[in-house]
Amino acid sequence: MFSLNRVHLIGYQTQPVQVRQTPTGTTVTDLNIVVPYTFQGQNGASSEGKSFHVVTLWSSMAEIAGQFVRAGSQVFLSGRLQTDSWEDGETKEKRSKTKVVAMDLILLDPKSGRLEPPQGARQTLQCLNQAFILGNVTRDPEMRTTTSGQHVLTLGVATNERWKDRASNENKERTEFHNVVVWADLAQEVVSSVKKGQKVYVSGRVQTRSFETQAGVKRYTTEIIADTVTLLGVKNHTAEESIRMDGAPMRSSPASPQEQEPALVGAAVGAIPEINYGSEIKVEDLPF
Repeated sequence: MFSLNRVHLIGYQTQPVQVRQTPTGTTVTDLNIVVPYTFQGQNGASSEGKSFHVVTLWSSMAEIAGQFVRAGSQVFLSGRLQTDSWEDGETKEKRSKTKVVAMDLILLDPKSGRLEPPQGARQTLQCLNQAFILGNVTRDPEMRTTTSGQHVLTLGVATNERWKDRASNENKERTEFHNVVVWADLAQEVVSSVKKGQKVYVSGRVQTRSFETQAGVKRYTTEIIADTVTLLGVKNHTAEESIRMDGAPMRSSPASPQEQEPALVGAAVGAIPEINYGSEIKVEDLPF
């Protein structure tokens, strides 16, 4: 099954970077990124907030971060969400933690140092916290209402990741389960139109919040706060108006001179080099 699980962040490293080695000698580090943002409250007023993200970097990317990323450095990170689960050795309680596994890192600070922000600028100084997932709905959504009367629901979406284990050279696969929080009018439409097993595309932002268990223990959960939810694999009547089922007939004779593709002027064949847009870090090369 093909799916999508991507996160894009622009934020600031909150502490010095500590690079470590795994028992097999692979370099790894965790960045702790803060992303300031503004949002509109229920009363319509703008407020400011911060989201915090743990981002794991492997191999050469971890080495670059250890060499060039400092506390306060601004960076762009692209990766995927991954939830690790384990059992607490003392309480035997199941625990989990969601992080971002980086696939790309871009250093944003100029060599001469960061500039002071322009006076009065707000929209052009926004950081970035975007999540995009495409997968299958794991359960029928259920609507609930907050004490203030807001409609909200949590949508379960599953995505798959495949990679080749470098130690065993075997192809492996894991399923990631995402909790998607949908609010207001969008929640009302989702609950009436989206069902278990259907494929959806979700865009939004990543949020980690805390809560207390029945035993009074503080726990954390990571969610995607949805801006859009798109139901996939359905007909679109607007698009169908522009779709032709009968293609153009195949030509049996050469095209006329007026229909031939114009030749490039001043450029020899093969003069334009091929550009490789692939990322340096491949998912299949990650050591897990």
